[in-house]
Amino acid sequence: MKSIDIMKKYEFFDVTADIGFIAYGHSLNEAFENGAIAMFNVISNTDTIKKNKELSFTINSEDEVSLLYDFLEELLFLHEVNLMVFSSFNVEISKLQDNSFKLDAKVKGEKINWKTHKRGSEVKAITYHMMDVSCNNGIYEVKTILDL
Repeated sequence: MKSIDIMKKYEFFDVTADIGFIAYGHSLNEAFENGAIAMFNVISNTDTIKKNKELSFTINSEDEVSLLYDFLEELLFLHEVNLMVFSSFNVEISKLQDNSFKLDAKVKGEKINWKTHKRGSEVKAITYHMMDVSCNNGIYEVKTILDL
């Protein structure tokens, strides 16, 4: 079996009063996408979220860690303002000439309906504490702590 077939998308780790995750991917794009899935699995169960509405956005940040923070913060903002939950994430990250980063995202989900969506934990904020983006042996990792 190839490593791509058995690699986990993400895992959670305990943090006092918060929750952390490390998301994995064979590309930086995939690691960010799996990080978004991890965050929305804290909020609800992404398996029950239909993909009937698509939103798009672009983010520019000075480095990969800031890009991760800004990406997750934008998703949380869209969740709160539009009263939506998301279950599908398509991310394209590119490095610009000035060594900053650009992220183009398309996310799919639906309006929150707590009668059909399992209520998880409320994510109050994304934190920079222990946030990291790394690549080891071709596997990208993004590490984040969510303030609950």
